[in-house]
Amino acid sequence: MAGHSAFKNIMHKKGRADAARAKLFSKLGREITVAAKMGMPDPAMNPRLRLAVQAARAENMPKDNIERAIKKAAGGDGEAYEAIRYEGYGPGGVAVIAEALTDNRNRTGGAVRAVFTKYGGNLGATGAVSHMFAHEGEIVYPASAGSADAVLEAAIEAGADDVASDADRHTITCGFDSLGTVAAALEETLGEPSSVKAIWKPNLSTQVDEERAVSIMKMIAALEDDDDVQNVYANFEVSDDVLKKLTAA
Repeated sequence: MAGHSAFKNIMHKKGRADAARAKLFSKLGREITVAAKMGMPDPAMNPRLRLAVQAARAENMPKDNIERAIKKAAGGDGEAYEAIRYEGYGPGGVAVIAEALTDNRNRTGGAVRAVFTKYGGNLGATGAVSHMFAHEGEIVYPASAGSADAVLEAAIEAGADDVASDADRHTITCGFDSLGTVAAALEETLGEPSSVKAIWKPNLSTQVDEERAVSIMKMIAALEDDDDVQNVYANFEVSDDVLKKLTAA
């Protein structure tokens, strides 16, 4: 079982507290503002903004919040954020990628490095581990969106690359560059998705035991708790027995 994906599913099932949801909306809003500043403030004319809005809507971010984030960019307000990708190794040699949007590179870099150090990891240069991942688009629908065959057919028509369906959800993957158009096509057929995002999908994985799995999960949680960090990815795998214990915890 891919550990990081399983960890995400566990956290999703446990639900989000109000504080966590507020933090999520803040990060989504930051991405919308940055995307709007980099191009046209119209999602139809700005692929990155369209993707950011799709991701926000999938997380049930209020329409007013989305419009406010776009207007913030159009009005020239707010800080100048830059996108930075941090790469390194966590406990047990697990490869970790953390994506951030920051207005203070030194602050964010210091905070990320401190988390890596605390959990026995090592922060490397950009490119240190990304060769072990594929940059893809991921669109998730609940199982109620349709049968596995129906979702597969819709995904093929939309230009997606693959679909994985289980009892809880349908996970559709596509090329990073085509994520916006594939998501828009699927929305026409299947309705609003549960999530739309670009991901770093491991093509090389590291098997870890329960102790290291707990450590890497704590490290990921600590990174995601940083306001500047938008997304975290790791390439660890755990056995089904370990997964059961972590799910029950």
